[in-house]
Amino acid sequence: MTTPARTPSRPQAEMFFDPCCPWAWMTSRWLMEVEEVRDLDVTWSVMSLSVLNEGRDLDPDYRAFNDRGWGPVRAIIAATHDLPQDEANVLRKKMYDAFGQKIHLDGRGTQDLPSLITEVLEELDLDPAINEIAQGESVDDELRESHHRAIDLVGDDVGTPVIAIGDVAFFGPVVTPAPKGEEAGRLWDGCLLVAGTPGFFELKRTRDKGPDFS
Repeated sequence: MTTPARTPSRPQAEMFFDPCCPWAWMTSRWLMEVEEVRDLDVTWSVMSLSVLNEGRDLDPDYRAFNDRGWGPVRAIIAATHDLPQDEANVLRKKMYDAFGQKIHLDGRGTQDLPSLITEVLEELDLDPAINEIAQGESVDDELRESHHRAIDLVGDDVGTPVIAIGDVAFFGPVVTPAPKGEEAGRLWDGCLLVAGTPGFFELKRTRDKGPDFS
């Protein structure tokens, strides 16, 4: 799949993701399909479930998941914070794809994220010292700034992903499997329709399926 060249005249969207979230991964694959069938360029930005859930009373397993989840988002921030905007966007997406492949598609999960970070850095020929940064807090201010930019758009009662187009933003869509082709485009059209309707806030039903990565 090839992404059309970014041009100022094309509509722009921004997706905020956490690499550890399987539902954000599904949404990102759908959004890549949308880029193929609609006039759209996507900026890829970081938000963090670890930041979102700080101080919350969580199930022990989910608490452990959040405690482990700092590394990948810190690594993306550290690798991109000195780059020009367009270059940073390209690298964020490459790192997201690499993390998602290993965590979700290869089924390795989040149990040993420092090892996965090392592999991603090697794969993309990035400074291995980034893994040391990912285990500390030196880029957390920048991480929190990116995260809170997403939350400011939609409120603090949602998670990842957040998608923004201009001054319209929404959580999700949460979908499995990721629609492809024109089906992806129609879902995008519907998301824009409801998100752009004055006074519209929420449309939801109980999830009865897990992520389908096919």
